[in-house]
Amino acid sequence: MQRCWRCLGASPCPRFLRPWRASNEAPFPSLSSVADHHLRAFVGRLRNAAITDGRTVTAASAGKDRLLALDPDHISGKEVRDTLSKAPAPHIVSLHGGLYPANYLTMTSFAEFLISMGYPEARIRRSDGVLDSLYSYSPYQDSREVAGLIAWYYERDGLRPMMVGHSQGGVQAVKILYDLAGASGADIHIWNPVADVAEDRTTIMDPLTGVERPVVGMTVPYVSAVGAGGAALLLPNQWSMVHRLRTIPDSVEDFTGFTISVDLVAMDFPGARGASEFHHNGKAQVRNVVLPSGYNHAFVPVTRELAANKAMRHWLNAYVPDGKGQTETLPPGPNDNALWAADVWFSIKKHWCIEVQRLIRAKRALVAAQ
Repeated sequence: MQRCWRCLGASPCPRFLRPWRASNEAPFPSLSSVADHHLRAFVGRLRNAAITDGRTVTAASAGKDRLLALDPDHISGKEVRDTLSKAPAPHIVSLHGGLYPANYLTMTSFAEFLISMGYPEARIRRSDGVLDSLYSYSPYQDSREVAGLIAWYYERDGLRPMMVGHSQGGVQAVKILYDLAGASGADIHIWNPVADVAEDRTTIMDPLTGVERPVVGMTVPYVSAVGAGGAALLLPNQWSMVHRLRTIPDSVEDFTGFTISVDLVAMDFPGARGASEFHHNGKAQVRNVVLPSGYNHAFVPVTRELAANKAMRHWLNAYVPDGKGQTETLPPGPNDNALWAADVWFSIKKHWCIEVQRLIRAKRALVAAQ
């Protein structure tokens, strides 16, 4: 019997029991059986019964209540370790730069940073079994394929994926947002990241509503881009982004654009700050963060060693964007790229929490409606 690598349950996971739905088959249940299965597995791992007013609360209810009680904007390292790390997690789609050394090697370091901070390794690793770029996708891959795999992951997990892009990968991340917004056509095929092939369908069954919906029109919760633009826009595969890169469509809820104060590769300079800023064209929340000029364009994601320092991990978990005096409290020792890592980690924790809470509330609403 195959066992699910995420829930370690004794019973077979639904994702091993059914083939992917053809477009003319019966729809899924109102809440994805796979997502529901993994949520039950999560609360099954929280076996400590809670006592409230003299009554024993079931482990399942206690586990879900603990998740719902989390404040997404203030998640401590202990809460990551004791609660979030045991919950289902959205897949992180990382997009690396196109040229050495700003390629998959730097994003591998970032992935290892996230794993050390408590993010599940299986939710960062690519699903297609590649042997080199284990944790990130190439900016030369068809952006519509990545848009299709984002829909695939959401249908399977009930949790919307996030994207983190570096250098040309940052351009690619925004390009994918435009694909999801319909800029490249009304139909995008589902891309199966395990088999690494397109499926013969352009819709999914929304796991939270049970309603069939197209890939185009989907939104993702969080996307960040660092060092995007400049030389990358000279490449033919990114020409379509020359006039679009800095304008963020509504296919993302929370976007953070990072620029380095002086970045010769991305062509960001203090006197041209306005031209480097991202802005929305609708309702997306867009933040612009300027990193110190000492940051190196190619090596911003190299953050593995930050998580090895206990004091630094505490600082990273306590970080809040735009908080005053935080740079003055950086612990002694190496802190290269700490501001970028802290800001991205804050947003990943936040949207991890929000996505799981969204799944729990959808499940409870479904039960209440029955």
